[in-house]
Amino acid sequence: MERRASQPLEKIVKFWNRGLTRINTDKMSKKDPASKIDVTGPSGGLQNPFQSLELSGLPPGPANVESIPEKAGAMPAKRGRVVLRRETAHRGGKTVVVVGDIPETVSDEEIEKISRDLRKACCCGGTLRGREIEIQGDQPARVCQLLEEMGFRVAGVTKTF
Repeated sequence: MERRASQPLEKIVKFWNRGLTRINTDKMSKKDPASKIDVTGPSGGLQNPFQSLELSGLPPGPANVESIPEKAGAMPAKRGRVVLRRETAHRGGKTVVVVGDIPETVSDEEIEKISRDLRKACCCGGTLRGREIEIQGDQPARVCQLLEEMGFRVAGVTKTF
């Protein structure tokens, strides 16, 4: 509704509010209480999805479930030697730690997992280029510690200066 110069603003607001009240009450009165879904208690098979399963034909489970004992303080398997480098070239002055010379015995899938674990543990970004892992930030001591925990011998930059 357009406002004409001759109509006061209060009259338009009153008309508008009256129309909204009428529309809202009309919509609310049309709801049928029988069309609502009953949510007060369990009804049918929707509450328990395993209700209709038959367990009588299944074989018995194992009597003793033994977990594999973990060796306390055991050293991880030796996985080879890696070299850490600190680089800033072509990165706008930003420092990255590059894990290079990863042994050929480590598969590409393992390198991706190691890269993901290093990024998560260092709380930073990084990337995988070929067989080299780049970790953003100047934290070679943390990267060195994590790689040693994974079973690698670490050479190169190991401390932050």
